[in-house]
This record gives sequence, C-alpha cells and structure tokens, in this order.
Amino acid sequence: MLTKYCKYNKYCKILHMSSLLKKKNDFRLGAAIRRIRRQRKLTQLQLSNSLGISTSYLNLIENNRRNVTGKILVSFAKEFNVELSELAAENNSSLLNDLMEVFSDVIFDTNYLKNHDVQDLVPSNPEIARAIIRLYDLYKTDELRDKSQEKDLSKNKIRSLPNISAETISDLLQKNSNYFPSLEDKANEILNKIKSIGSGNIFSDLKNYLSSSHKIRVATLPPEAKHSTVRFYDPIAKTLVLSDRLPQASITFLIAQQIGLISADNEINSILKDNEINDIEAIKLGRAALASYLAAAILMPYESFLEQAKIAKYDIEVLEHRFQTSFEQVCHRLTTLHKPGNRGIAFHLMRVDIAGNISKRFSSSGITIPRYSGACPRLNIYSAFTTPGKVKVQISEMPDGEKYFCLARAFSKRGGSFSTPESYYSIGLGCGLSEAKDMIYSENILLDAIKNAVPVGISCRTCPRTDCSQRAFPPNDRALIFDENIRGISSYVTPI
Repeated sequence: MLTKYCKYNKYCKILHMSSLLKKKNDFRLGAAIRRIRRQRKLTQLQLSNSLGISTSYLNLIENNRRNVTGKILVSFAKEFNVELSELAAENNSSLLNDLMEVFSDVIFDTNYLKNHDVQDLVPSNPEIARAIIRLYDLYKTDELRDKSQEKDLSKNKIRSLPNISAETISDLLQKNSNYFPSLEDKANEILNKIKSIGSGNIFSDLKNYLSSSHKIRVATLPPEAKHSTVRFYDPIAKTLVLSDRLPQASITFLIAQQIGLISADNEINSILKDNEINDIEAIKLGRAALASYLAAAILMPYESFLEQAKIAKYDIEVLEHRFQTSFEQVCHRLTTLHKPGNRGIAFHLMRVDIAGNISKRFSSSGITIPRYSGACPRLNIYSAFTTPGKVKVQISEMPDGEKYFCLARAFSKRGGSFSTPESYYSIGLGCGLSEAKDMIYSENILLDAIKNAVPVGISCRTCPRTDCSQRAFPPNDRALIFDENIRGISSYVTPI
C-alpha cells in the first residue's frame, strides 16, 4: 500500500511540475519527447503503441502542435523511467542564448531577425538550431584561420588556428547532462579489483593496479630536470612519466586518467560514436575528457561521494579532505550526479581565467552560460579574484526573473617551482535557488540575500538591462542613441 502511495505521489508531482513548466513560454515538451524517443531508438509507431495513442497524434505532439496531457506525461515517465528533469533538458535556454549570440553577428544585419523569431525556432526545432550553431562555429573557425595564417616563404608552410573541437566536446557533455552510466559502471568494476588487492592508500593502489593489470610502470621526473611536460605516456616502454612538481591530488588524478584511457577504451569510443563525434581532433579531446570523467568516478565513487556530499551539505573543502582530491576536482564531480533515482543537486559550473576567458562551462541548473563571449562581469566568479582562496556567495537574478545561488573561489596554479609563472583561475559553481537550502554555503544568508539579489545577464550583447554601469557592449536588440551632451551610467546607456 505504501509503495502504491509513493508512486501516486511521484506522478502527482510530475503532473504538478509539468503544469508549471507549461506556463513558461519557452518550454515545449514535444521536442523533449522526440529527443528521448530517438535516444531509445524507437519509431513513432512503437512509442505511440506504448502510450496508447495514435501515431498521427504523437507526431503532432512531437512537433508542438498539440499539448501533452497529464495522462500521457505520466504514461511516458512510467514507461521509460524518466524524471521530469530529463524532459526539461530540452528546455535549453543556453541553446536559445547561443543562437541569439550567433545572430548578433554583423553578417546577419541585413536579415532583420527579431528576438521572437529565434525564440520560436529553438523550442520547436532544437536540432535545426544546433545545426545553425554548428555552421556558425565552422564559419568562425575558417574566418579566424584565414586571418591568422602565416606563410613561411622559405619552407612554404602554413600555420593556422585549431578547430572547434573543444566546443564539440563541451556540447557532448551538455547533451548527456555530464553523466555517463557506462563509465560509472567501469569505475566501480576497477574499484572492486583495486579493493581486492589494495592497501587503502589510493595513490599506491592505483600505481599497483596499473602495474599488475596493465604492466605499466609509473615514474617521476626529478626536480633537477628542466621540462614543461607534466605527463607523458610511452606505450612502447609501458611507462607513465609524471612531473614531481605537481601537487599530490593532480598526480593521483593523472594516474587514474591513464587507467581510464586503457581500461575504458571501448566504453569511451562507444560514447563518442553514439554521439557522432567524427572529427579527429574532437575524438582526441573527447577521449581525454571522458578518461578524466572516469578518473573522477574512481577517486570519488558515485554512491559514497553523493552520500558524503549530502552529509557535509556540499561543503567542498570537507569533500576535498575525505576523498584526497582538489577543489576543482570536487566541483567537477558535483556536476555529474545525475543518476536516475539517486541524483544530487543540479549544478552549473564555469571556470574563467583572470582575463575573463571561459575555459570550462556546463549547466544543469538552468542558468545560461555564453558560448562566444565572456560572461556577465557582475557574476561573483569575477569578483572572486579580489579575494583569492575565499569562497564568495551570491544570489544572481537573470533578466527573466529566475534566481540562482552561486559560489565562487579564485585560486592560482603554480608550475611547481619558484621560476615558473603562476596561472590564475576562478571556479564558479551554482544551482537553482530552491536547491540552495541543501548547501552549507546558504546558511544564515539565504533569506536576507534574496531581496538583495544581484541583477546579472548572460553577456552584454544579449542582456536587455540598460541600467548597468558595467555594460561593455550595447544590446543587440535595439538601436543606439548617442548624445554628446549627455552621459549615462555607461557609454551605452543614455539617461532619460
């Protein structure tokens, strides 16, 4: 009886949440249902039979020409064991923003595209939107390559910029919600083998596993050797060479990553193939990224890590100590906790350098992170540089009224010696405001801060706020009006 009651409550909750989502103009369940059907490799006939509706009616739903009834939504969720958050993955505000950024380019000035034209395209045809972004990425790559080619007349060689492989892999992670069940299973398999022969010291155990299972020796470069390589694997000599200038957490992680590249070769290649990653450079980057994912899963096993995260109220420093990892490694792992039935907080993550470049981005919280430009300067990920090492907390309010709880910490990475220049980064981690109560960082400040939320945007060109003194560019959806006799709070804001 209790089981039935729990299931009833679950689907009532789905119905309630779906009704709320339908009130949002930018949400279409049809595209989400089509996406999941294709992922499961089902025809419209097979899915319509499972839902007890006609194929023609399902076709109308998938093309957003008919609403999804509560009954159909419950049947769909029950039949395919999906949560509403998975359906909501198609509600991709970042996709809309990426497309808005694309159409802000001057090459589209004569097309007279309006915001609502783009807003209509994304929910109804997300794949077309992604195709446009892909074409624009290729266009920008060719444009930059043409501008940067340097011809060595004596050797007749041409040097050009790399392609857009990094964005391709970033899209892969976003598309899969940064959760890969096959790699989680592989990590557990490896951990079980390590535990059977292990000593309890994860660094020694990983070294011994590489040696006993793959005949790979781990060596370190001595401090007197001048070098700039932190990791080198020789497949002929079966030797993994690591720099002793790295901190212990980084050395351990690189050993785990090497285990991933070798032990999970089939799983990694299957993920890349299933996601149609065909570019050679993108495949190389994808293998490294997925091997890093498996390394994190080995060092921070899903079940125990999530349990400890909840116990510690997502205190990142506590998790660092418990799993012998770094702040950045913990933040990354927190973004991967999307196992159906046992999920963590839906986080977003950004990493920026001191120049404002975004080198890592992922969002499952719903916040949009720009693809082609720097983020809003009012986000605390930038102000964190003023207090390195200290966690800064902020409630950010987007132009649409949505609020997010964001924490950020700036840090430096040394090369391991006094003569090596430092690199400066800031990590931003955040979630929807409703989930912030589960984090230790929200204690004693959340209620007071809500009324003092910081108004932020996505990027200056796509942000509609005209009352921002830090605006670096004019908004792309309105004409500029300059008056040499009047100065507003910024050069792009004329006072009324």
